[in-house]
Amino acid sequence: MPNEKNKHKVAIYGAGAIGGHLGAMMSKAGFDVSLIARGDHLKAIHQKGLKLITQDQEFVTHPRVTDDPSTLEPQDYVVISLKSYQAPGVVEQMQPLLGPKTTVATAMNGIPWWYFYKLRGKWENHRISSVDPDGTQWEGIGAERAIGCITYVASEVTEPGIVKTASPSYQYQIGEPDGSKSERCKQFQAMVTAAGIHCDIRPDIRRDIWIKVMGNVAYNPTSALTTAHTGAMLDDPSMEQVLRKLMAEVLAVGKALGANPEDRIDARLNTTRQRAASHKTSMLQDLERGRPMEIMPIVGATAELAKLVNINTPTIDTVLALVKLRAKMTGQLPSIGKN
Repeated sequence: MPNEKNKHKVAIYGAGAIGGHLGAMMSKAGFDVSLIARGDHLKAIHQKGLKLITQDQEFVTHPRVTDDPSTLEPQDYVVISLKSYQAPGVVEQMQPLLGPKTTVATAMNGIPWWYFYKLRGKWENHRISSVDPDGTQWEGIGAERAIGCITYVASEVTEPGIVKTASPSYQYQIGEPDGSKSERCKQFQAMVTAAGIHCDIRPDIRRDIWIKVMGNVAYNPTSALTTAHTGAMLDDPSMEQVLRKLMAEVLAVGKALGANPEDRIDARLNTTRQRAASHKTSMLQDLERGRPMEIMPIVGATAELAKLVNINTPTIDTVLALVKLRAKMTGQLPSIGKN
């Protein structure tokens, strides 16, 4: 089906651990996919292609890759897989990719900038300053273009041009802010599925966002503070209790905002033990490589929304203060929007 697969143009903005995995899978499946990358990673993909190493295969693909979006035409789908703090800083450069019918899938950690778009009630269209402080994404991308995109893929860039994935399987959850099962979601689901990634269209994507954030808030900052992978933290009874408190506070915030995430703490911990016990979180990977850490869009945004709905989050607040200072002392606390 080469013609059908080339029917829709897809650009992946950020070809790192998640974007690189998706780009390699879609390229291998024959889709018209372009990657926006930079630096040594860009150079390596240009010269040697993009290598993906999984548990059961290893292959090299040669997708279109550039650091200049203006060399591409407007896309049907733009998947943003940057660090959340980087996203505001690339909105201007992204404009050539955005046509009147472009769909933007936000495949990033933390609370998405569009979270309150079409959320009925007193907070509808509320802006989250920890994620989009100047409204750059809301105004420059347009909330009407956005769909939610949650990824469960344990990957890392092991060296320029090479992405390694530890997950035995890959799962995406996508959804419209208003809960509808739109044609654009159905088409994106079909493409991702054809690339070999399980993809569900979710009727309440905000509920799923909170379940993902529950794990992000628990594992990411604590791994940066302890330098432990997830399994090591779960093997420590005292540390497991800290993780449980963090997860419970995240769920309380989500419920106060009307998302109704289920109390799935035990299930999440058990899944981690079974599938990702040796996985280093993205924040720990960034710490070890001297890169800025994705603190505010994950932990900071949760603390911000807790204050919005008057929920006490003492464990989150404590961990946020500790990990922010930890990052500040090593120059790894980014300003939102700076690459």
